[in-house]
Amino acid sequence: MYDIETILEYVKEEDIKFIRLSFTDIYGRQKNVSVMPHELLDAYTNGVGINAHLIDGFTYAKELYLFPNLDTISILPWRPREGRVIRLLCDIKYPNGKPFECDTRRILALAVEYAKKHNIEFKFGSSLDFYLFKADENGNSLNIPYDNAGYLDVAPDDKGENIRREICLMLEEMSILPIRSHHNEGPGQNRISFKLEDPTTAATNTNLLKSVVKMASYKNGLVGDFSPKPVANKPGNAYNISFDVNDDNLNYAIEGVLRHIKEITAFLNIKEESYERFDTFSAPKSIYYSEDNKNELINITTKDGKIIRAELRSADPLTNPNLALALIIYAATDGILNKYELGNYSDKRENLPLSLVEAKDIAKKSKFIAKYLPKELLDSYLK
Repeated sequence: MYDIETILEYVKEEDIKFIRLSFTDIYGRQKNVSVMPHELLDAYTNGVGINAHLIDGFTYAKELYLFPNLDTISILPWRPREGRVIRLLCDIKYPNGKPFECDTRRILALAVEYAKKHNIEFKFGSSLDFYLFKADENGNSLNIPYDNAGYLDVAPDDKGENIRREICLMLEEMSILPIRSHHNEGPGQNRISFKLEDPTTAATNTNLLKSVVKMASYKNGLVGDFSPKPVANKPGNAYNISFDVNDDNLNYAIEGVLRHIKEITAFLNIKEESYERFDTFSAPKSIYYSEDNKNELINITTKDGKIIRAELRSADPLTNPNLALALIIYAATDGILNKYELGNYSDKRENLPLSLVEAKDIAKKSKFIAKYLPKELLDSYLK
């Protein structure tokens, strides 16, 4: 835990010239306000006001304040060494100090707290896909893949090797350690994976990866694209979410997720094109789990007949990881508390929602969703 005096001393010693106060809108899109070092103490004490009516999902609040969380400090490695820039994630509050209900970092924190009250603790890992596209002289995507390589190919066919290396080194400078990276199945498609971490760290790593990929791509004259289906008739981009839970509860947790997956799909797949990815290449379509088939909705790993890890494979990278992990926690905890036995899904084979309209309609009618997400957020997501 850092205190403000420690941070101020660090800023002085390291010649920090700008502090980015960072947050996301309800869809997980990165936003920030920069302050000078001499303003940091006031920002920490009194917050920095923002015009909420200009931010998606925040409009009803009118005025909000950002309060930097000192424990989230990290250097932005793509900025110059002289006059360096640091980033602090922020808590979002009303002018009277009340927490903003649509702050999705807070929504995830509440989910973690809820599970811990029942002595349940989760860990999450992730694998994210992205395409590298050639750009025009203005930095706009030409929608032309950077290479024509395939799954696990190497240079020179894999032209993204050096960029992935640069991305991983940037992440390492920010004290984030990816565990693997490789060229994926599509032309110009890449994947970077993270180990299991606590939910807050896992969500933060996912958001930071997206920022680093976009910056590294831009520096190399390319565009990093996380959209679900950027190239027709080619593999879409996935956000595969691995999870584990304490005390031999994973079977119940998996069943909880399977029972609620239709209700939470609108938050895991937020664009209409997200549903074009389903049932293409290795993307799942039906509600099923398997150890033998890597293309099912939930892939399980077993050891000595016991499930030791699960991976949910339906989400795509445009989802807000704070919301995604919060909903998985609530769904999995429901399975654990009710001791739902893992069912035989080979007999029923129900499908996921196959359009955004269908997914939103299911979420609107869900008592489960209404119980855990604020009405103001639902009004924005499901309108």
